[in-house]
Amino acid sequence: MSSYLQRLTGTLLEGVVLLPEPLRETTAAYVLQQQRSDGGFAGRVGDSDLYYTGFALRSLAVLGKCSGNAAERAADFLRGRLSGRESIVDLYSLVYAAGLLKFFADIDVLANLQHDWRAAIASVMTQLRREDGGYAKGADGQASSTYHTFLVLLCLQAIEIDIPQPGEIASFLLSQRMDDGGFREIRVSRRAGTNPTAAAVAGLETLRRLDEATAADAAEFLVEMQTDEGGFRANTRIPIADVLSTFTSLVTLHTLQALQHEELSLPAVQRFVQSLGDPQGGFLAAAWDDTIDVEYTFYGLGSLALLALARRA
Repeated sequence: MSSYLQRLTGTLLEGVVLLPEPLRETTAAYVLQQQRSDGGFAGRVGDSDLYYTGFALRSLAVLGKCSGNAAERAADFLRGRLSGRESIVDLYSLVYAAGLLKFFADIDVLANLQHDWRAAIASVMTQLRREDGGYAKGADGQASSTYHTFLVLLCLQAIEIDIPQPGEIASFLLSQRMDDGGFREIRVSRRAGTNPTAAAVAGLETLRRLDEATAADAAEFLVEMQTDEGGFRANTRIPIADVLSTFTSLVTLHTLQALQHEELSLPAVQRFVQSLGDPQGGFLAAAWDDTIDVEYTFYGLGSLALLALARRA
């Protein structure tokens, strides 16, 4: 069976094709222009890193531009990071970016490794496992994280390693559910958040432990996160919408087949996302932002792709 990320990439590919060609071309041109001399991609400041390189390649993949010289240079950058000790976020970015290059550009970044890299990555994941069934952010972390538990599931799927004790992981994710139907990030959190909810739903779906009641309540929670701006906010304490929360909400509602919810205004979401677009082809994070980058460009592009699919339905 295909992995969660493969299914998501396929969905976005299907939606991006429906977007206007000028938008696709300017977005691809912007992302390609952000590639550094070492082949990687950076955020707003600093050097190339795995996190932003992953987002750049995700955009290029769904735009049909993850090939040729840009892909070769990105592969060189990834190979240069194979021997380092990475955080779970960067490790996930590395594994997923390598997978994209193999599928879309026929470049196997991991081909010449002298050790069993899959076993090594699985060992790193094991060190993050906690007694409640979830996974912590880092080896020194005591609290299991909804988001990082989801990332571990993605990594294990990507390297084709069986998920250990899936029932216990599902129990942890369900324990993060709040009375309003959303999910919290860590146990001490007092309120649910949009992005932890998206991570929990995707994790439970991956584990095949998402029941109808949990799915319906999560959809209701996310719909309530839509603001007057049209986008989605991160939690109930934040009044301003952002494109990350908007993208994760749309992905989750698409998964739950709830994008046609009667209380959800898709035209308002469309206006919000388009308002964050830049003539250069990138996207801002929110109305308060003044700088585009490759991460938020992926969220903006992905949001428009999902909205295009919803209109076609």
